[in-house]
Amino acid sequence: MLIRTALSLLSPSGPRARLSILIFHRVLDEPDPLFPGEVDRRRFDEILGWVAGWFNVLPLDEAVKRLKQGDLPARAAAITFDDGYADNWLNAVPILQKHGLHATFFIATGFLDGGRMWNDTLIESVRNTRASQIDLSWLGKPTLALDSIAAKRTALDVLIPAIKHMPAVERDVAVARMAESCAAVLPDDLMLTTEQLRALRAAGMGVGAHTVSHPILARIDAASAHREIAESRERLEELLGERCGLFAYPNGKLGQDYLPAHVEMVRSIGFDAAVSTNWGASNTAADEFQLRRFTPWDQSRSRFAFRLARNLTAGL
Repeated sequence: MLIRTALSLLSPSGPRARLSILIFHRVLDEPDPLFPGEVDRRRFDEILGWVAGWFNVLPLDEAVKRLKQGDLPARAAAITFDDGYADNWLNAVPILQKHGLHATFFIATGFLDGGRMWNDTLIESVRNTRASQIDLSWLGKPTLALDSIAAKRTALDVLIPAIKHMPAVERDVAVARMAESCAAVLPDDLMLTTEQLRALRAAGMGVGAHTVSHPILARIDAASAHREIAESRERLEELLGERCGLFAYPNGKLGQDYLPAHVEMVRSIGFDAAVSTNWGASNTAADEFQLRRFTPWDQSRSRFAFRLARNLTAGL
């Protein structure tokens, strides 16, 4: 009751409302030794229990409309997922349904039906490697051990930041070189299939666009960025037979991952709203094409609630 009261004061109903939009990516079957902080089924179930008790969770498209109209309920929230992992359908949707909650899933369409994102190729190469160490002199990094979970985690902490913001062609070459060096068998079932995507939508969940190949928009030319944004929307509309009105910027930090020019692209292409990963909550004056998102990471109920409350004060 105290948590609900505090959240109501920070996020009242009506014109003074603030919309909290939570971000997730994956819901694993079990905890991942390489990424112990990644959400699994047990943890997601626990989080949704808290969220359902504290917030009025709305579909994102409805929440955006009501935010602009000034008639959101107190403690308004929406739940989102980025990228389009298969476990969104297999694990997340059943738990959302258990709690009677809705989520919107932003899909990078180029990875449907057996694709794999660059970071997952890197992670799975290191996870399943047959090598005991890896020479990274070509990246300006030392040779790193790969002979334990801790060593693999250290290697990924070096590799992912080093490769993440490379131009797309260079990034793909670097990832392919790592995969070849690790000589690992890589999975082809990490991302949603078309059938799973359609089933997710048929289950009542929302679907939005997230580009085709998940590029850093700020690092590619304007024509390529426009094509990535527009073609992802067109593909989803073709697959689902309905209009797609929501977009999520890949990585999503203003100035680092996307620029004001990309906001105008999204607007001109005809989307209704777009979400970033800029922290905070959105009020009625917010730009609906740069809505803020956030997910607290704390393990305890009280600290999780505190961080959500703190996020509601961002920008006040």
